[in-house]
Parts: sequence; C-alpha cells; structure tokens
Amino acid sequence: MSAEPSTVSSPDLAALRVQIDAIDQELLALLNKRAHVAEQVGAVKRSEGSPFYRPDRVAQVIAKIQSRNTGPLRDEHVAAIWNEIMSACLALEAPQRVAVLGPAGTFSEEAALQYFGSAAELQYCANFDEVFHATASGAAHFGVVGIESSAEGGVTRSLDLLLNTPTHMVGSVSLAVQFNLLRLSDSLEGIEAVLAHPQALAQCQGWLSTHLPHAERRAVSSNAEGARLASTNPAWAGLASERAATQFGLHLVARSIQDNAHNRTRFAVICLPETLDAPPASGKDCTSLVVSVPNRPGALHDLLMPLKTHGVSMTRFESRPARTGQWEYYFYIDLDGHPSQPHVGKALEELRGICAFYKLLGTYPVSA
Repeated sequence: MSAEPSTVSSPDLAALRVQIDAIDQELLALLNKRAHVAEQVGAVKRSEGSPFYRPDRVAQVIAKIQSRNTGPLRDEHVAAIWNEIMSACLALEAPQRVAVLGPAGTFSEEAALQYFGSAAELQYCANFDEVFHATASGAAHFGVVGIESSAEGGVTRSLDLLLNTPTHMVGSVSLAVQFNLLRLSDSLEGIEAVLAHPQALAQCQGWLSTHLPHAERRAVSSNAEGARLASTNPAWAGLASERAATQFGLHLVARSIQDNAHNRTRFAVICLPETLDAPPASGKDCTSLVVSVPNRPGALHDLLMPLKTHGVSMTRFESRPARTGQWEYYFYIDLDGHPSQPHVGKALEELRGICAFYKLLGTYPVSA
C-alpha cells in the first residue's frame, strides 16, 4: 500500500512563509505611507488647479524604478506593479473617469486598464460616438478608442470623430489582439450567426469562410456586445477576448482565429485640451495630424516636401474622403517626434502654410 502524501510543510518552507508574511506587512505599511503622501499631493494640485493625472509623470516614475531594478523581477512586471500602485494612489487624489466601448470585456476596456490601472472609474459606452461625446462634454476625463489595426488599417469612425470633435490624443496603447470564437456550447455545430465588431469580422474572414461558410456574419457595436448577445441564443457565436468569455459564461470553441497571427490594435487615449495639455517630449514620441491640400497637380508632392527637407520620418499616412463632392481628401499623418524638437516644429510650420486644412490631433509618447 502506497503512503499517503504528506500535507505537513517542511520547517524550511514554513520559515520562508513567515518571512513572506512579514515582508507583506512591511509592503502594506509602505504602500499606505505612499498613499498618505499622494493625498497631500492631491490637495496641493487641487489648490493650484493642476491636472491630477500626468501620464508623463507616471512614465518617469516607472522608468526610474526600472533603472534601479536589480531583479529577479522583470522590468515589465515591475512596470505593471507600479502602474497599479500609482493608479490606486491617484484614485485617492481624484478618481479618473474613463469612457470606453462597452459592455465589460472589450479590448477597449483592456487598453484602458493597461493605461490607467484598475482604480480608474470606467464608463461603458455603446459605440465610439458615445465615447467621444462623454469625453468632449466632460462627463468623462478621458476616453479610449480603437484607432488602427495592423491587419485592417485605420478605424474610420474614430478618424472621423477625431477630425470633428475638440478632443485630442495624449496617449496610446498597443495591444496584441486575439479573437476567440465564443458560444454557449463547446461545438461548431449549429452556428447560424457570428456577431462581432466589423473590424473583428474582417480580421477573421479567412477562418470563418473555411470553418463556418454558411453562418451569417452580423456586425454589432463591439466584440463584447457580440459575446453578450451570443450568451442569449445557442445558435449564435461571438468573436471576442477570453475576458468576455468569462464575463458572459461562454465556451472558447476556437482560440486565436484571426487571419494575422501577429495582429495588434492601437488605441488612442483622448481628452479635452483643458483636461490635459499635450505631454512634454519623452524622447520617443508620435505627432498625429490631419490635413488637406488643394485638388491640383503636384499638391501631394508639395505636402511631403517639408518632411523630407527637415528629416522628419512619417510612420503612417492614410486618406479619407472629405465628402465635399469635389474628390478632395483628408490625409491622416503620424510623424516620428515631438513639436518641441526643432526639425519637427519647422516641418509642421511649413506644412501649416501650404495646407488648405490643418489640425494637430495630438502629441504623445509611443507605447511599446
């Protein structure tokens, strides 16, 4: 007869656990000490009318901590821990209201949590229009919206809203996006419709055509909304995150079915300029703008010349119809650098002089 496995901890392990418990108590005391100082910082900011949330300050603190990290914790894990610490302390100063695409379980929610930490107060919106409206009206301090997919390009509704609202971009988050087929039952049999955001349907069209060629592809406001609807009908499936599967009690019938295995989506953090002005240069920045030029021969060439002359790299160039009926276009451009850098500032000044329309959409640190 085999011996029963021992459930008694060895003396060494018990001693180590005592050490960990003692260290945890020290950490808790230090975290609360930091929180008390953060409350005092909040009082000073309130009296001065200074912004409560400063992403550049968050980045500076994390970079300084990482520079002093001797391990064994990895730098990215240290960054995640400190981001949560600063989020919790900021919530004591002034909770940040952040509008995101809902319901709970969207990639927009994930991007917001990655950027602001879990202490942020999320406001779930039915579509990107509502995210922009909540941010522009002051109902939310910030908004987080999808701006670009590595597989499908720009998110056109977000581009249009950036053009036509007073908000500007102050940050960005890049997420590796994996779409999973979610359903009430753990089977591909009997699926009549797949519900998801149009971008997700486009990014999974190869897999869907192969495995569910006869299923209707139904566009909805968000992938999490598609998952929520799939939880109400056994013949429906959604394309969403593992977080959404947990949120709505669905099976992951097929994992990571996007056509591009390395798919990423970039999310913009937006706010009113009076909420937060453009962050100062970090050394690794992006400047986004939208312009139009007169519809004449050579106009596009002239548009690009200031960038070449001053050695400014263009990392993105995308056109959208101006809807004037005159075959005119808006050009969305991302530049490598910050307007405070002389070569970028001079290029932007020359661009403004030759453009029929010019709007700076934002300047912000580039996320990994």
